[in-house]
Amino acid sequence: MSTGDDSMEASTEVGATPCGPRTVLFDFDGVIFRGDAFSVFVRERYAGTFFRRLLLLPALPWMLLTWPISWRIPVRTLVHVALLGFSDKRYAATARAFGANLVRRPNQFHRDALQALRRHQAEGDRVVVVTGCELHVVTSILTELGLPDVEVLASEFRPGLLGMRVKLHNIGRRKVQKLHAAGIKEWHLAYSDSFADIPMLKPAAEAVLVNGTPKLCKKIERALGRTVSRVDWY
Repeated sequence: MSTGDDSMEASTEVGATPCGPRTVLFDFDGVIFRGDAFSVFVRERYAGTFFRRLLLLPALPWMLLTWPISWRIPVRTLVHVALLGFSDKRYAATARAFGANLVRRPNQFHRDALQALRRHQAEGDRVVVVTGCELHVVTSILTELGLPDVEVLASEFRPGLLGMRVKLHNIGRRKVQKLHAAGIKEWHLAYSDSFADIPMLKPAAEAVLVNGTPKLCKKIERALGRTVSRVDWY
């Protein structure tokens, strides 16, 4: 396990031992993107339309009531109101425009993460981005970054009567289920910044914590029952 001044050394050595093509998993938010890309997408939907913010007001009592039960319920309500009136085609076009705009903003992505991803591709590894971000949003961003061929397993929406609705939120154990459904039964490396990815990290031959605090590292190691590699990516 590497920390402190040797973090840059670790960022170039993790998974560098030649052993033939491997399957390498990357989380997206917090690993490649600095933050939560879909949250940025949703905030922009509200910022761009006063009428949409007005529509949210009747839902506020419901959101406040359900928050102590589960934060997922009010968050899902926020998403549904943000995409009210969107067809599948309109949503896909909006996601593409968002991705094109996002990659032109400074300091949005971890440069070291993109370098590591491209290095794995150059070495012949099978690279899969496994993320809770929505499929159209994350694929639009990766395409704009010059990575249109990277495999993506992500959250999914479906068109509903009033707009786009959540079909699948790809977090926790669902990431592993998605991997298995895609025919991926084992993986050699998994990069993540989150304790929520324990189900994905546990089967990996090598788990890599990105920009994690010592406290988070210890928590993850206790859950896994083994040490993890650490990298600091900028």
